[in-house]
Amino acid sequence: MHADPTAPIQLATFPALHAGHCYASSCGRVTLYLGDCMAIAPTLQGVDAIISDPPYGMDWSTDSTRFTSERHSTTNGKRNAGRNDTAKIHNDDKPFDPAPWLAYPKCVMWGMHHFASRLPVGSVLTWIKRNDDAFGSFLSDAELAWMKGGYGVYCKRDLSMNGEAATRIHPTQKPVPLMAWCMDKAKVPEGATVLDPYMGSGSTIIAAIRTGRRAIGIELDPAHYANAVQRITNELAQGDLFLGHNDLSSDTSGAS
Repeated sequence: MHADPTAPIQLATFPALHAGHCYASSCGRVTLYLGDCMAIAPTLQGVDAIISDPPYGMDWSTDSTRFTSERHSTTNGKRNAGRNDTAKIHNDDKPFDPAPWLAYPKCVMWGMHHFASRLPVGSVLTWIKRNDDAFGSFLSDAELAWMKGGYGVYCKRDLSMNGEAATRIHPTQKPVPLMAWCMDKAKVPEGATVLDPYMGSGSTIIAAIRTGRRAIGIELDPAHYANAVQRITNELAQGDLFLGHNDLSSDTSGAS
């Protein structure tokens, strides 16, 4: 069954989302699963790289309205309608074990300083989230990711999320260009398959689409899964004038 790829997918579209729900683009380049990545990932074949922002095990309070700067980004004293960026992150209340993902040929995982003792030596990717004059002013200035192989430390400044405090749909949403940079640093070739076992809002999947890679996403939270499907089908519906990766002549969205 194929749906109109230009039609937005609302959470109400899936009144009884259940583990095992799957979305696949008709061309086979994107597959998304609702369920537990620990159960689903071992059944997948042909995965070339893990690029993900997992739960760090910090029991993060996602109610960002407790910060003054976030209160100014509300509507009538409430967060924007339809958003789900204040819900608790599944499994963030327990220590994260990266071991299941270390055997993959290529791997990048954000939040490495929260589980560094469980990681082998590797490269460090640094996302600089603000300009120099704002360092030390609010929460972290940067975030760190562990990358399999090497010993270097590499930086990318990306301020794009600063303007999306009131529109993001996930509490730890990462910029799409940042996730594309991770793939490039990990030397994931065009056409390779990227797996994000903690998909969230789907930024990794969109980055893969835009850079000519295949993508598989797994998400445990039904609301985040539905939001990711909407973002990704909207991305596919836009088409790509340069690479042809989102050509609507070969892409529609399907849900089973």
